[in-house]
Amino acid sequence: MSKRNKVLLGAGGAVLLILLVVVSASAKRDKGTEVRFEKVGRRDLVAAVTASGKIQPKKKVDISADITGRVTRIAVREGDYVQKGQFLLQIDPTIYQANLQRAQAAMSSAEAGWVQARANRDQAQRALQRTKELREQNPNLVSPEQLEQAQTAFEIAEANSTASEHMVEQSRAGLQEARDQLAKTHLIAPMAGRVTRLAVEEGEVAVPGTFSRETGLLLTISDLSVIQVKVQVDETDVVRLHLADSVEVTIDAFPDTTFMGRVTKISNSAILTAASSVAGQNDRAVDYEVEITLANPPSDVRPDLSATARIVTDTRKQALAIPIIALTVRDNKPVTVERSGAAAPPPRPAAADTKKKEAEGVFVVANGVATFRPVKVGIAGEEHFEVIDGVREGETIVAGPYQAIRDLKEGARVRSSRQAADSAGRRPS
Repeated sequence: MSKRNKVLLGAGGAVLLILLVVVSASAKRDKGTEVRFEKVGRRDLVAAVTASGKIQPKKKVDISADITGRVTRIAVREGDYVQKGQFLLQIDPTIYQANLQRAQAAMSSAEAGWVQARANRDQAQRALQRTKELREQNPNLVSPEQLEQAQTAFEIAEANSTASEHMVEQSRAGLQEARDQLAKTHLIAPMAGRVTRLAVEEGEVAVPGTFSRETGLLLTISDLSVIQVKVQVDETDVVRLHLADSVEVTIDAFPDTTFMGRVTKISNSAILTAASSVAGQNDRAVDYEVEITLANPPSDVRPDLSATARIVTDTRKQALAIPIIALTVRDNKPVTVERSGAAAPPPRPAAADTKKKEAEGVFVVANGVATFRPVKVGIAGEEHFEVIDGVREGETIVAGPYQAIRDLKEGARVRSSRQAADSAGRRPS
């Protein structure tokens, strides 16, 4: 075979291959886009909000140091159960015992001074009375100056007595303060519960937390009889929550168990973070704290365990539903209104109306042709939307895949991907 014949033969083969490709593509176009069909039906729907958080007791008490001193004895361990009034730990009382003795001595001294001042006042009062009586009997026996001096001496003695009385009250307050300071060295449990945190060791110095609560923290007692889950819910979801909503809680430490609960508190203010407080960061999404009380918490639950809550916000029984993936967005078609008489030119749209309006809807399939139809949806379940208006029960819609629905055009021909697979399987070899 000559070289020319070989070239012609190769060119003819290439042309034939191109024709086959074109014919194959044309056949695929005629068959339509492969999609997944689903009939509109009824099903039970549950709308829920999922959020994560931590296990917390409803009531806990952080016991902090109100005085400075070295911890000399700790009578409990972390995890111990304590009763109200039970001794917890001892801070070195030496300094505060000395302050109490000093206050007692000052109190005794003030009381003795008050006794002496009262005696001087009583004596001055008697002297003034005698002077007045002599003056009344014979004015020549007591001069006016003598009467004035006796009156002045009595007033001075009375003022000294009052001052001494106030000194006694001041000393009494100092004595009570010294007793209170000494009492603070002996810490007892303010309520019954479990010691969930012990932040000090014997020999460490307890310091009051003036600026930081954590600085003076000694231990924490938690009442684990009522357990809550505190979760953070996004601002777009918190408006859907209501008090007493049913909640399913899963705790990471108990992976095979689901615990039931109820929403008992929804915060009215957002959770403040360091980032949100920075100037210029107010446009960030914020979260709200929601408290959930568990109905039957596990007996060995501990604070700060990680948990996930599924809060049921709404339910529908046998609602008309479509798959979530089937809902898409397309431009609204303009509506043409016929007018009698001469046809007036359409008004020019305002600047605000130049933007294309979009509508949510689904592609309804009839005779192999997909037609976009706007729908109105209600609550969202895990995989389906409730349909309020737009489609009827039993109609066939395009339910996937996502990319096919996204690229689908109005009036496009479609075919079921399942039917295509079945016909390929039945094709003779």
